[in-house]
Amino acid sequence: MRKAILIGLLAVVVLSLVACAPGPNPSVGRENEDGEMAGFWLGLWHGFIAPVTFVISLFSSTINVYEVFNNGGWYDLGFMIGLSASLGGSGGTAACRRRRRRYD
Repeated sequence: MRKAILIGLLAVVVLSLVACAPGPNPSVGRENEDGEMAGFWLGLWHGFIAPVTFVISLFSSTINVYEVFNNGGWYDLGFMIGLSASLGGSGGTAACRRRRRRYD
């Protein structure tokens, strides 16, 4: 009985994770209406301004947080670097403060 419950629980967890997996973006590699495709540098900028863009997108249907007409992995990398920079970086400063407090 325990084995059946464990297998059922594992199946639910696996199905939940699979259901949350992102699908393909059919617009990757395609240009927008201006004939441009977002690359690394635009992804970096979009990631950096993402917190502000998110708040604005809650009130406007014409603003998106993520540019769907991008060149794929390079845009994603720029977006993630910009997002981590705008949300506080790697947390290295907090680790230094913690060490300093311990020795004070």
